[in-house]
Amino acid sequence: MSSLTAIFGSSDEKPVEESEKLLQLYWNRAELKKEFAGLRDEEYRLKDLVKQKDGAVARVQQKLDHLERLLYDPDWVYNVIIYYQLRNLNLRCQSKIEKFAEQIKQQREQRQHGQVLNDWNAQSSREAAGVDAQIGEQRLQVQLLEDKLQAERHRLATMSRCMRVLRGRSVTANLDALANAVEVAQRQEEALLMQYDGLLSRLPPDTEGLDVATKRLINFMILAYAQHLFLHFGKGGLAGLAKESGDKSVGAINYGDKDDCDQIIARIRKRTESLEKATDLADVLRQRAKLIAAQAEFRHDSDAVPVSATVATVFRISEAGIIREKDANLLGENYWNLANILSR
Repeated sequence: MSSLTAIFGSSDEKPVEESEKLLQLYWNRAELKKEFAGLRDEEYRLKDLVKQKDGAVARVQQKLDHLERLLYDPDWVYNVIIYYQLRNLNLRCQSKIEKFAEQIKQQREQRQHGQVLNDWNAQSSREAAGVDAQIGEQRLQVQLLEDKLQAERHRLATMSRCMRVLRGRSVTANLDALANAVEVAQRQEEALLMQYDGLLSRLPPDTEGLDVATKRLINFMILAYAQHLFLHFGKGGLAGLAKESGDKSVGAINYGDKDDCDQIIARIRKRTESLEKATDLADVLRQRAKLIAAQAEFRHDSDAVPVSATVATVFRISEAGIIREKDANLLGENYWNLANILSR
């Protein structure tokens, strides 16, 4: 019987092999289903992406067609030019505020980092001076112990034979104690030296982010500069026209005939050139920022951006220091993209 089993195999082995094969097929089928589902989802995602791209291309083409029709029309061609001139003015003012905001932020961060670094250096210097003083004291202690040890050795060496018999054991014990004390004192000195080197090799701490109070001060300065641009380009209504060009599409605004458009271009050029000639701007901005801060209110103590309605007063400050107020909610109407420029 055993020989037959060896030749033909056990009858129980075949069901086991078949069950293992069935399980393997089941697992393979499950994996294929997962891969197929993943490929199907990827197909749907790519189709949606193609639709979005096609829609974006179609919208751009509609804009180009609309612009082309406007340029064909002699009554609208100058309006198109003015629209893009004002749009450029709007983007230019936005860029100026962004650069101004970045400069203010960097100045505050550098000032904060400098203060943190100065405090850290002062603390490190105090700690290093304390350890250095301990090293000096420890070296003096080691020197004293070494002197005592040397004196005891000399004393033992100069003793007569009789004295060595009578007192030699106590002197030897004293020498061992002094030698141990010297060794302990030297180890303490080495530990202090390692501590001192560690203090000197420490890296300064990382600078933390600006606090809410500092962010508010930065925002007041940004709002002050935004008001400066609003007042500068407010003459002739350029500020409002520039903002309108950023909110509306080309062809939605009629600026008039050719003469009207030429006058707008002349005003843009004149006000843009005079903008760079402003002097003593820093003092005016600081004064205006203080006036804004005096009226600003916040919804929460953790907010850095004020409620727009509380900073809706524009302050015009003359060279004589005379202050005039004007209602204009630059933040609420998002002039120069202020909502995205202010620190939060």
